[in-house]
Amino acid sequence: MKRCLVLVIAAFWLMAVSSSVDSQEKKKRPNPAYTSEKDAGPDFQIQGEYAGKRGEKGVGAQVIARGDGEYDVNLLRGGLPGAGWDGKSKLTVRAKTENGKIKGDGKDYSVEIGGGKLIVHRDGESAPLERIVRQSPTAGVKPPRGALILFDGTSADDWNGGKIVEDNLLNNGVTSKKKFKDFTLHMEFRLPFMPYATGQGRANSGVYLQNRYELQILDSFGLKGLNNECGGFYQQTDPSVNMCLPPLTWQTFDIDFTPARFDADGKRSSPALVTVRHNGVVIHDKLTMKGPSPGGQKEDDTPGPFQLQNHGNPVHFRNIWVVEKK
Repeated sequence: MKRCLVLVIAAFWLMAVSSSVDSQEKKKRPNPAYTSEKDAGPDFQIQGEYAGKRGEKGVGAQVIARGDGEYDVNLLRGGLPGAGWDGKSKLTVRAKTENGKIKGDGKDYSVEIGGGKLIVHRDGESAPLERIVRQSPTAGVKPPRGALILFDGTSADDWNGGKIVEDNLLNNGVTSKKKFKDFTLHMEFRLPFMPYATGQGRANSGVYLQNRYELQILDSFGLKGLNNECGGFYQQTDPSVNMCLPPLTWQTFDIDFTPARFDADGKRSSPALVTVRHNGVVIHDKLTMKGPSPGGQKEDDTPGPFQLQNHGNPVHFRNIWVVEKK
């Protein structure tokens, strides 16, 4: 009996030591945030979107870098998000680099990646997919006549705390000096490549509309598309499509906003409404806001600024302009 007890105690001690070692190893792991493709390393060249066909049907794939030559691979029936995928049919497998080759094995299929291709092997057939780089159709769009330019790369003077960083970009952790009521906003953002980070630690930021409603910014490429991921209204509403592109790709939000209205007694008579296009695809269509986001100012009949949130990650911005609606 004593011997069994000793063996049990020893087993628990070994588990505790192993857990402690694993925890220490995780703390030692690097957590770089690359803002340049030339510095991002070989994993960046593999991660991204792939598209092709299996027979007559379209197939899309998302390859998400997890560091040290490992990747999560999503296989999407019909194509990529916003380009054929039904939003439901998905297979996910972990691919690893061994002996210079990147392979992953699913239940009844396998994938291999290299040379700008991802090949799916299933039922004795092979489907080659090509790596592609999609661009938002509104990236770089010029402001219309009458638009108020908040940032064009020449000055950050329209922002409290504004600084020009890297290649004429705007930093985060800033608030616009001007306040707005009804508006159409165009903004472009770039997520850093952070292969070792996960969840809310992976390129986290956000844009607060009127400093009240947070539209989340996050590297959620390949994730489910929840309210705390890119394009979600934090703790309120998921985007209808997860249109987050891979990190270091310039992405766009085009936002049409109508604020909450209040009667003479200061009581809300109608809620705020917002339509959002993420990379040209509608992800919120005349969404009724339930109220302000956590950390946002309370709703009232006053204009409010834009806040570009800082969570310690180098998320940068460009080409920000707004059209005020009367």
